[in-house]
Amino acid sequence: MKVNQLKAGVILSYSSMILGYVIAIVYTPIMLRLLGQSEYGLYNLVASVVSYLGLLSFGFGSAYVRFYSRYKVEDNEREIAKLNGMFMVIFSVIGVIAVLAGLVLVANTENIFGEKLLPHEMQTAKILMTIMVFNIALSFPASVFNSYITANEKYVFQKLIQMIKTVVSPFVMLPVLLMGYKSVGMVVVTTLLTIIVEISNAVFCFKRLNMKFSFREFDFALMKEMTVFSSFIFMNMIIDQVNWNIDKFLLGRFRGTVAVAVYGLAAQLNSYYMSLSTAISSVFIPKVNRMVATTDDNKQLTELFTRVGRVQFIVLSLICSGFILFGQPFIRMWAGSDYGESYPIALLLIVPVTIPLIQNLGIEIQKAKNMHQFRSWVYFFIAIGNLIISIPLTYWYGGIGGAFGTALSLLIGNGLIMNWYYHNRVGLDMKYFWSEILKFIPSLIVPTIVGLILTSVMNIQNVGGFLLAGLSYTIVFALSMWLVGINDYEKGLIAGPAKRAFSRLRRRIDRMA
Repeated sequence: MKVNQLKAGVILSYSSMILGYVIAIVYTPIMLRLLGQSEYGLYNLVASVVSYLGLLSFGFGSAYVRFYSRYKVEDNEREIAKLNGMFMVIFSVIGVIAVLAGLVLVANTENIFGEKLLPHEMQTAKILMTIMVFNIALSFPASVFNSYITANEKYVFQKLIQMIKTVVSPFVMLPVLLMGYKSVGMVVVTTLLTIIVEISNAVFCFKRLNMKFSFREFDFALMKEMTVFSSFIFMNMIIDQVNWNIDKFLLGRFRGTVAVAVYGLAAQLNSYYMSLSTAISSVFIPKVNRMVATTDDNKQLTELFTRVGRVQFIVLSLICSGFILFGQPFIRMWAGSDYGESYPIALLLIVPVTIPLIQNLGIEIQKAKNMHQFRSWVYFFIAIGNLIISIPLTYWYGGIGGAFGTALSLLIGNGLIMNWYYHNRVGLDMKYFWSEILKFIPSLIVPTIVGLILTSVMNIQNVGGFLLAGLSYTIVFALSMWLVGINDYEKGLIAGPAKRAFSRLRRRIDRMA
């Protein structure tokens, strides 16, 4: 059943994402035009500031699966109930702190955003910030239920709920935007849908998973252990905030909301790209923790790490190469000519982040082994360097300068230092990993040549030509991967479900006959 949950989780994750991307392609251009560039930039600017309140979790959320797995292996239901109670108390307190901290942010809106915002933009920013603070404060205690579902590997329910939210959101959002409520309406709708999802998670945990809480014995020894473990995850959270949100804040201070809007669209495309990778690796988190807790076999971990990395590379290489070839006309047709500069910014974010994305299961291996401290310190100093160089680069070159600083930090931190650490300290065989990844190079040659020819001879500036060129490239890429790139295991991941589906269909036809 767990294997089925893993496969179903990955399939539903990608189904949800594909559905989300299709909806985004239709919804986003309408949303951008209804909001206007300045309002969209203001929304991104406020969201980037409020997201820093997420740091108040101190990384405790990431520790849940690790400690749950420890007690689950021992079949210790009493300790799991105590763990649930402890996390609920901790995150409820954090939620209250988030509200208080958020009120301070709202009271100091003018000091935070500087003089580039117009008076009416400043007033809207205060309203947006108030609602977003409530949303993030509520998410802290609610995250305990989501973590419990993940730890129990009930991915079908989890992904189905997310899929429903993805579908419902634009259908509720568009009428609100058409009525003229703009960014405030968007945030209210998002908050209401989040509340519904969190209530659904809680009901599922109590009714189907029989989740128990014990508040009688607060285990301070465990709390100390979790604090030490989570402190370095907390550092990683700070780093992620610097790498992915500081550019928007700096642009808001130096250039105004329009520049934030252009960068925000590129960042949105990058977030879609990143989600393609995490959809696969996220379902393996409990398995990694079980493997480390039972055998801690580095050979087995390397093989899993490499298998997942190869599958991630197949998906990401299609999207990345396709965006390099067709991204510029896509953005102009999709978002409008005002967002043309989003293309080079998105490239600077997407290309270097591919390295950590095909290795993000390694982060979970580090956490399971309690060896994530080194990564935290490395990323911390690189994030400081990113901040230092991004300030002048953003001031002089705008969004492209900020994105370049982020790209440089990703290449140094993930491309060089972390691969050394994985190989020499964590115990993963990175020579084997990269030798397996480099086997894909021959399969990329023909699609690249075909893609360059398509962009040269076809008019991809209109929707018909663009879709035809994109479809042709995808078909050539898939054929090249199947014939040259992927191995028997990866072919089995595709052919196995396809054969079973065909067999079921044939049996139904036979019964009907």
